[in-house]
Amino acid sequence: MARGSGAGMEFPDAEDMDCDSSTAIDFDNARSFIASATSSIKVGVSSTSGVHELLECPICTNSMYPPIHQCPNGHTLCSKCKATVQNRCPICRQELGNIRCLALEKVAESLELPCRYLNAGCSEIFPYYSKLKHEQLCRYRPYNCPYAGSECLVSGDIPALVAHLRDDHKVDMHDGCTFNHRYVKSNAHEVENATWMLTVFNCFGKHFCLHFEAFLIGKAPVYMAFLRFMGEDSEAKNFLYSLEVGGSFRKLIWQGVPRSIRDDHRKVRDDYDGLIIHRNVALVFSGGRQELKLRVTGRIWREQ
Repeated sequence: MARGSGAGMEFPDAEDMDCDSSTAIDFDNARSFIASATSSIKVGVSSTSGVHELLECPICTNSMYPPIHQCPNGHTLCSKCKATVQNRCPICRQELGNIRCLALEKVAESLELPCRYLNAGCSEIFPYYSKLKHEQLCRYRPYNCPYAGSECLVSGDIPALVAHLRDDHKVDMHDGCTFNHRYVKSNAHEVENATWMLTVFNCFGKHFCLHFEAFLIGKAPVYMAFLRFMGEDSEAKNFLYSLEVGGSFRKLIWQGVPRSIRDDHRKVRDDYDGLIIHRNVALVFSGGRQELKLRVTGRIWREQ
């Protein structure tokens, strides 16, 4: 096994390369290029421009993981992009074949890099092949838009999402830790599968989303109200909330912990983690008519 000059980096011998002699890259030149590009990279250093030059796919710009492919001229690309380019290198148009860049894969094994969300606050360092798994669960990763009722693809930090919900989805904003919301539907039988985000609350300097859904449990139509916390689950557990729905001298009360917006609203619904009221009961609360009139009140407080 030949070794490069980079500390802790091993390079396979030329005969170990997964390519035949007619398409093999000049291994000495490749090793020299890789060693030069990585010579200044140290564990924990936040600047990774040299690493990105080597390990970012030039097509999708995502980090490349084995198998890393290359054309006969040495241009690399990831396996996902290789499947989309009709076996032609998108840079030089040479036929790709099945050449793997084992040298680059080996270099990646020796690297330790900061999380991609370093600028958002994550200071952890990971081996290259462990970094992706961490980033998928990193608490500093962007949040998906929590708006229910559409498949919105917007993501970002909490302040950006609050502004997005207000400006783009026209969600009502409310300052305070108590609320009183009235839901009216002229014909309750018209709605059996729907979801709404009613309000975003600014409480204790945090934001909470009030959801209301109509769906079926078996064949029984029900309504459900629940609260989601705009932040991590670990922080959501610092709060409690209650919901109360009633009318005609009757009421139902729910108390629970708000779910993080990391959990999709469908997951919260499928877990039945909120105030659930059957439509027949809701109509009793509404005075026994076909018209639905529900008043949902609630409050949010800190867990002691």
